[in-house]
Amino acid sequence: MSLIYIAIVEGNPHLRSLLGWHLQQAGYMPKQCANLQQSRNAFAHRLPSLVILDSDLPDGNGLELCQWLHNQRQSLVLILSARTSEKDIVKGLNSGADDYLTKPFGMQEFMARVEALMRRLRVASAPLYLDYGDLKIDLVQRRVQYRGDFVDLTPQEFSLLYVLAQAEGNPLSRSELLQRAWPEAIDNPRTIDTHVLSLRKKIETDPRQPSLIQTVRNVGYRFNLEILYDTPLMSPVETPINTQVNLHSHSLTNSN
Repeated sequence: MSLIYIAIVEGNPHLRSLLGWHLQQAGYMPKQCANLQQSRNAFAHRLPSLVILDSDLPDGNGLELCQWLHNQRQSLVLILSARTSEKDIVKGLNSGADDYLTKPFGMQEFMARVEALMRRLRVASAPLYLDYGDLKIDLVQRRVQYRGDFVDLTPQEFSLLYVLAQAEGNPLSRSELLQRAWPEAIDNPRTIDTHVLSLRKKIETDPRQPSLIQTVRNVGYRFNLEILYDTPLMSPVETPINTQVNLHSHSLTNSN
């Protein structure tokens, strides 16, 4: 059985090292990140099963990364924070965290919370693979196959395509796409236009007359699922994850 990948995003080097040691001793595979930028670089190649996330990082607010991870629906998040007020705890949980542990804390309590989250993950039923007829999205290896050919997408293009496809034909505004598909806060919604243009060049038969990623005037964009099927539109086929073994029996290396 493959080791379970857990990311530690913690600004304090001593605490980060201590958490990594305890997780490794418990049989997990920890990856240590000192700040948001390191975590984004790591997550571009592979999303972990669990992220241990400091709410206050040297280069930004960890809750923004928490929101992005929540939107990806592939990682559980345990927030570690020196902010102990009820308001701060509620804010952390509302940002998408699955648990919230205030500093200082004991290692026994920390490991107990990790194990509790792992039990939740083992009984989860998140999809491994989405099949939309001509379009197939592998959520583990983060690869896309369109009409039998693999499409070389950047991590950001993959996230954007996944969010659009998950909307099941409903239009999404640029602001919604930024919130769901980007790991950090971006003030310029036109960033979406640039990435949509790049994505269209890779998956559209004629990018100048797009039929898959359609522009919805005064709204944003929608993904046209209907044309992906020879038969009328159906729900995507999802392969469930019933156990932790299933989740980690596949290579999670990003092909990009």
